[in-house]
Amino acid sequence: MKLIYRKYLTTMALIWTGCFVLLLFVYILVLTPQKKTKKQIQKQFDEKKQMYDSTQKAAQEETQIQLNEQIERLRNELKNFAIDFEDSANLTFDISQIANEKRVNSFSVRTKDNRRGQILRDCNYISENYIDVSFTAGFNQFATFLNALERHRPVVFVDKFTITRSRQDDSGHQVSMKLAIFVRKQQDS
Repeated sequence: MKLIYRKYLTTMALIWTGCFVLLLFVYILVLTPQKKTKKQIQKQFDEKKQMYDSTQKAAQEETQIQLNEQIERLRNELKNFAIDFEDSANLTFDISQIANEKRVNSFSVRTKDNRRGQILRDCNYISENYIDVSFTAGFNQFATFLNALERHRPVVFVDKFTITRSRQDDSGHQVSMKLAIFVRKQQDS
């Protein structure tokens, strides 16, 4: 009887071990990939839910008012740094007026002949234009002129400048400057 009992237990142990191995194999092949898929689907669901919540919030009138105020504020800030394409011609006149106020001599201003402006990489809405300025002034006049340019709106960037020292003590030094400005591109309607 013990031999039959032992044979029975050995057979049952082999069957259970085989079933365990088979179930482990099924778990690895079937259920593990499903867990990964479930995690991906849960992640997509969370992203879509977040988008839904943000669109619901954006649809609220109070949120729209806040967003419109923020857009208007950002547009006003942009006006401090970039000029409209149509107004870029008036900028040379503004720079000439600043030069007259600071009483610099032999002032000349010249825009670079690039109608489209310098293309800035990865910028779809602004370009860069250059203006060459030359004049004769003492160091204090140069400093006050430069200070006035730095305070100008829209912002005028001094790209390069050179000062050639005067051979005579009482006459002004020759200054040439390359100014850069940001210009909003004309948008195709």
